[in-house]
Formats: sequence, structure tokens, C-alpha cells
Amino acid sequence: MKHFIIYTLFLFLITGCSNELAFKDQSFQKKTTLPCKENCPEITVKIPVAKNDPIVADSINKKVFSVLKEIIYFGEKPYTSTDYDGLLASFIDSYEKLQKDFPNDTFGWEAEIKGSVKYQSESVLNIEINHYTYTGGAHGYQGLRSLLFDPTTGKSISNEELFNDKDAFMAFAEKKFRAKYKIPTNKSINATGLMFEDEKFNLPQNIFYTDKGLLLYYNSYEAASYADGPKELLLPYTEVNDYLAVK
Repeated sequence: MKHFIIYTLFLFLITGCSNELAFKDQSFQKKTTLPCKENCPEITVKIPVAKNDPIVADSINKKVFSVLKEIIYFGEKPYTSTDYDGLLASFIDSYEKLQKDFPNDTFGWEAEIKGSVKYQSESVLNIEINHYTYTGGAHGYQGLRSLLFDPTTGKSISNEELFNDKDAFMAFAEKKFRAKYKIPTNKSINATGLMFEDEKFNLPQNIFYTDKGLLLYYNSYEAASYADGPKELLLPYTEVNDYLAVK
């Protein structure tokens, strides 16, 4: 009887652990089939795929996939792909169609996307998407995307839901931002050459939870020119916890 109880408890622990949300990296790659000598168009994706908890994992995986569709998309109509292999094939198909329409032009297309679990706690899950795409022009575009989730439901958390008082946090963050980038308090936020819309400080589109604090990350063109690169501001949790609704 004693051995039976121990065995039952062991099975219970194994079953319980198997239902815990976990991630497994998956990689995908696609190259053009058209002849090329150098800079042959290629797309590679490495992404964390949620597993074990079906409902939560499905919600997270669908959101991640939809964001990659936005990043990779090229053309007049959105891609209708429903999986990563199809999505990569759509990207390469876009290149090959353009090459056939303009056979005398050179297109060195490429895309590289790497996703990772940036932060995970009982109340928030943060997946980072580091992406680079080039589809012609003077240069490609590299950026970071922050995807925030409730790890108990898999539902996305918007930036609006992060704060108890967004206006108060913005005022605090602006003071810290001005101090870091040496912008006089009595002058416009764009006084030193930044490019905030309407010359007003705004929070970035992407906010990250990290082990060291809350990271405000402005991609290129969001607050500064491409040449000036992204801007970022790391705020320790000891300074921002009172503002956070999600901790």
C-alpha cells in the first residue's frame, strides 16, 4: 500500500509538471530557387513556441505568429499563410515575383528573425522579437518588438494595462529621459535633434520587462532618425514599482 501511494504521488507530480507552460525553440529557413551569384535572397526564423498548457500556449503562439506576419509582409495584400513554412515561402515568392517582373534589377532580399523569452514571472511573460529585413533601398530595417502576456491565460497585455497612472509615469519617465540624453527641461523634447511626434514626449511602442528593470525601447524612426539609431531608457523596479499595475 505504501509503495502504491508513493507511485501515485510520483505520477501526480509528473502530470502536474507536464502541464506547466514551457517553450521550445523552432527554426525555419527558406531560400530562393532563382539563379543568383551573391546575396541570394534568404529568410531565417528562430522562434520560441509555447507548449504543455494547450489553451495558454495556443493564444501565445497565435499572437507571435501574427506579429511575424506583420514584420515579414511585403506587397499589396497581406500574406494568408497559416504556418511558418508557408509564411517564409510567401516572403520568397514575393521576391521571385518582383524579380520576374523586373529581371534587369538586382534585389538582395533577406530577413532574419530571432525570438526569445526575455522575462517570465507569475504575472507577466515577455517575448522579444529581434528582426532585420531588407527588401531593397539604401539599407534594411532592424528593430525589437516586445510581446507581453499574462502567463496564466495567454492573453496579450497592452502598454495601457501596465500602469496604475500612465500620465504620472510618463511625467516621471520624461524627466529620466531628458536627464540621460541631456535635454534641457525648459526646452522642447526635440531640442537636441530628436523626432518625437508633435514635439511631445511619448512612451515607446515597445516596453520590456528585464531582470534589471523596465526598459523603454524606441526603435529607429520612433524618436530619432535611422542614423541616430534606437533610444532606450532602463528604469530600475525600485523606481517604477509604484507606477506598475503589472509586476
